[in-house]
Amino acid sequence: MAAFATTWMTHRSQAKEKYWEVEVGKREKLFADFIAEATRLYGDAVSHQKDDVSDLVLLYALVARMRLISTRPVVHAAELAMERIVETYLTPNRSLSEMRGLAHSGAMNFLRDFGEAWEELAGLPT
Repeated sequence: MAAFATTWMTHRSQAKEKYWEVEVGKREKLFADFIAEATRLYGDAVSHQKDDVSDLVLLYALVARMRLISTRPVVHAAELAMERIVETYLTPNRSLSEMRGLAHSGAMNFLRDFGEAWEELAGLPT
């Protein structure tokens, strides 16, 4: 009986570990896709002023997927990043020297809150 219990506990522990590895992998992929798309759109927004939101569809879809598997702080930080991108699209185009000033001031680091909220991955059970 003891051997059975030990085997069962070991198997259960391994299954749990595998489940969390898969969950972390899903989140890492989703977050990496969000960062890539948000960065691309922010770069476009700095140099292009437009009212068309069709370019934002993929970003909105990524945030919607985050709502299914992420904590509220991560989703909130992603929403703030989206808002920042939309606001940037609505401002006049920036020159290269203006962009340098923004970079030096830290204003272009619009994903900082998202990165800090992403620390949820470290807190997942193993």
